[in-house]
Amino acid sequence: MCDQTRGQNAAVTCFYFDFAARKEQTATSMLGSLLKQMVSGTGRISEDIWRALREQREAVSGRRPLLGDIVNMLQLITYSQRTFMVIDALDECTAVQRYRLFDSLKVILEKSPDARVFVTGRPHIRAEIEIRLAGRVANLSIGPTRDDIVGFLRVRLSEDETPDAMDESLEADILKKIPGNISEMWAAVIMLTIQSIIIG
Repeated sequence: MCDQTRGQNAAVTCFYFDFAARKEQTATSMLGSLLKQMVSGTGRISEDIWRALREQREAVSGRRPLLGDIVNMLQLITYSQRTFMVIDALDECTAVQRYRLFDSLKVILEKSPDARVFVTGRPHIRAEIEIRLAGRVANLSIGPTRDDIVGFLRVRLSEDETPDAMDESLEADILKKIPGNISEMWAAVIMLTIQSIIIG
């Protein structure tokens, strides 16, 4: 995405949900991270955005922006430039925070015709996204083939710094068991209209 949007008036941001950091990774912190990426990566920021940032800083000394403030600032930015927000492992986000995130994304997308959100996660969150962002979702099942996984494992095994620690039997077990335990992943492209083109 970064390569394809280089030289255009576009922002590409990303966020990875980590199971180990579920308590800290809220809708507010996630969208705040995207806002920070957009602001730091944009060569020019409109006066409206600077004003909103200044007002936020002056509101209460040391207070972090509230979710609504962040959503408003993201609307200002995404309205004026093409924006791609990549959210990885959404299934690792708690259900309560996912609902807050969906509601916020819906508000942002309603005022930002050129904003796109690409989400990955396990299939069980698919229905949530389709319900919460109805009419704005294109679904895509993704996943490596068994040959992809075996090829990856063979490369990693060949890079082992202690090759004597593994015999042929252990290597065969690894190549048999790990590919069988890989779960399907799922991706969604959330957009204003389902007919929209992601890039181009």
